[in-house]
Amino acid sequence: MINKPLQNFVTKIENKSLRWRILLYITLSLFFMILILLSIIRMNFSAITTLGDAYNSNAELSGFSEYLAETEKSLEQYVQYRTFESIDNFYSNRSKIEEYCENMQKKPSINEVLQKEYIVNQLCKSFIFYSSKTISAKRGNNSEEVNTYYKKTINCYNTLLAQILEYNKLLLKQNANTYAQNHEQIKFAENSSIIFFIVLSLLIVILMYLSITSITKPLEDISNVALRVAKRDFDIPLFNKNTNNEIGNICRAFDRMIISIREYIDTIWEKARTEAELKEKEIEMRALYTDAQLRALQNQINPHFLFNTLNTGAQLAMMEGADKTCYFLEQVSDFFRYNIQKQNQSATIDEELGLVDNFVYIMKVRFGNRLTFVKNIPDQSFPQLIPTMTLQPLVENCLKHGLKNEQGEVSLNLDIDEQYINISISDNGSGMPDEIKEMIYKAVENNDTIITSENIGENHNGTGLLNVFIRLKMFYHKDNLFEITANKDGIGTRFLIRIPKNV
Repeated sequence: MINKPLQNFVTKIENKSLRWRILLYITLSLFFMILILLSIIRMNFSAITTLGDAYNSNAELSGFSEYLAETEKSLEQYVQYRTFESIDNFYSNRSKIEEYCENMQKKPSINEVLQKEYIVNQLCKSFIFYSSKTISAKRGNNSEEVNTYYKKTINCYNTLLAQILEYNKLLLKQNANTYAQNHEQIKFAENSSIIFFIVLSLLIVILMYLSITSITKPLEDISNVALRVAKRDFDIPLFNKNTNNEIGNICRAFDRMIISIREYIDTIWEKARTEAELKEKEIEMRALYTDAQLRALQNQINPHFLFNTLNTGAQLAMMEGADKTCYFLEQVSDFFRYNIQKQNQSATIDEELGLVDNFVYIMKVRFGNRLTFVKNIPDQSFPQLIPTMTLQPLVENCLKHGLKNEQGEVSLNLDIDEQYINISISDNGSGMPDEIKEMIYKAVENNDTIITSENIGENHNGTGLLNVFIRLKMFYHKDNLFEITANKDGIGTRFLIRIPKNV
């Protein structure tokens, strides 16, 4: 159980890169070195700080004695001369004494030094009390109280000085013992640092030896294999090394190189056969590409041939006096020419309205009196750009559903408000179900250009509508440019398109 985790740890180390491993060894060495140095510095610093604190206590006690002397002197001058300077010095020194007493022992103790500190603290408070009473009596001009409290202050002061002297001796004795202990500690730290330094040096040497050996041994094996390969000896065992460091990568590269060389000799004829097949396929692809080019040219020629033929038929009809036939053929020719010339382009609203007129005329010739087309458009021009083939698919859709009745009626209305040019196209058919409208709205939102017949039923095909609405959305970068509603009388379907005026 102990060896398995250790083995896993060693495996993880071996899988690391050489740079990472070298940095790890150096980092560990530096870490141990810094740790020992910090430990030695901390031990020495602790000893020196303790010594400094010990003798600092004697220095602070001396300063405290000076503040007491200054306070007693200021009190004496105020009692005799009652000057402002003396009372100011008194209060200034008294505050320093009170501040020092805050850090002194406040309870009795069995420790001799702490007990003496407690006595000094109590005497100091008595001194402050009696001196303050003396100042108050002096300010009140009460000579009897001044003499009484002043004598008590002087007696307390003399006793306090004697106790401070004894306290100072006890501190010196205690600090001498502390110095001796710290001196031994410093010697121990010096000896320990030497031992730690020797152990650390040995540890660093061992780590470097192991790291260098783990790096150079695989490199030596790789060098021997490289020499055999250089002598064209490919019958050598594979490394099969699984480590993920640079050595493992090099070993796997050598294994793959040797396997590739062996396979290359066996597959050279297979590659030659494959190259021949590729050449045959290349010739076949070139033939297919040439055929595709010819078909593309043919597809460009056929539409032009169609409306050129229609124009020729219109000219023959005109020569024979068949004016209606001539006009009909001209309208059909103009309709196809518009579709070809405006592919993937934008058109003005006027051009789209003209295309609708051509389409409606052709449909009236076909359906006769069964079709009624009503157009309400203001008498002005509309140069605003819209996607080509926007209005005609909507008119065609309305015409398809309106003609299911005995009398089909399609209306096209155009009005203008502050922001939009509103174009509505409606029919008197059976109307569009709400679920179909929702499918169309959702498809436009997701930019889906096809709604299958099994989703919308056999009597509806939303492909043309989707094409129009999606192109409007992409052209103007807006989503609120169309609506599908019922007519005001609830019969038929009404398509509303909003064209921004400032485009």
